[in-house]
Amino acid sequence: ALLGPLRAWAEGHGIAVVEDAAQAIGARDADGAPAGGRGEAGCFSFFPSKNLGAFGDGGMVTTRSEDLARRLRELRNHGRGADGLHRVVGTNSRLDALQAAVLRVKLRHLSSWTKQRRENAHFYDERFASLGFALRTPPAAPAPAVHVYNQYVLRVAADRRDALRAHLAAHGIETRIYYERGLHREPCFAALATPPLPATEAACGETLALPVHPELGAADREHVAESVRAFLGG
Repeated sequence: ALLGPLRAWAEGHGIAVVEDAAQAIGARDADGAPAGGRGEAGCFSFFPSKNLGAFGDGGMVTTRSEDLARRLRELRNHGRGADGLHRVVGTNSRLDALQAAVLRVKLRHLSSWTKQRRENAHFYDERFASLGFALRTPPAAPAPAVHVYNQYVLRVAADRRDALRAHLAAHGIETRIYYERGLHREPCFAALATPPLPATEAACGETLALPVHPELGAADREHVAESVRAFLGG
């Protein structure tokens, strides 16, 4: 919903919009537009943990611009053009044949995997609805928006988040805290004068990702949900 106004502002200032859609392949926004399709370019990751993952590192850039597509092809190949000349300094970012072969096979299953992720997430939504303010679940995505749930992230009070994680680990449930600190807290940015970022600090202290992958069976997700509910008093 925010990308439309952002694009309008960027166009008025001569700035290109590049979408980071790394974890969002197949997702759609509130207007039904696909992630990675609104900006001048969209960037996707094929790291093995993504919804469509290769055997190793990989990625893709999408664009509607023929000129930009040509420039990207040159840049990924050391800046070498179709005529063999190097007019720009590029990099070695070609997707190797092994990764492409793996992705070609897995792409056939992406829609069914996404469907299962969404079913798992909706199951959690229903099971956690009675917990009220004890935790917050991911916001709903009413049609035509589509959420693809690369992660299913809860928000729990900071003074209970780590205890919940320990409780789930004791019951054989693996969880993740993907962003333990904001970028402004990283040593490499220590020299920057950063204003207070209370929303960032709160998110880093409260978020916890539950298993939501498509291989999660009915008994497994029931075990996850009941373990969370037991800890939070549901």
